[in-house]
Amino acid sequence: MPVVTVQVTREGTTPDRSSVTAEEKARIIAGVSQVMLDVLNKPLESTYVVIEEIDLENWGWGGLPTADYRRILADKRPAG
Repeated sequence: MPVVTVQVTREGTTPDRSSVTAEEKARIIAGVSQVMLDVLNKPLESTYVVIEEIDLENWGWGGLPTADYRRILADKRPAG
């Protein structure tokens, strides 16, 4: 019985949201379960998927808090 943990930042996909929606979580669960079936031949009903939402300030990337790293990347993008 596989148990797959997916960690996502607790933020929305648009500026007015602060969490992943129930629909998005359902799609993550379905997609991860399908991968386990396709790759390891694990039946959908035997795969557990756990989604952990982590506050953005608890993530770091490139030696920086994620929000700072994203700002730096955004500043480097060409305007247009």
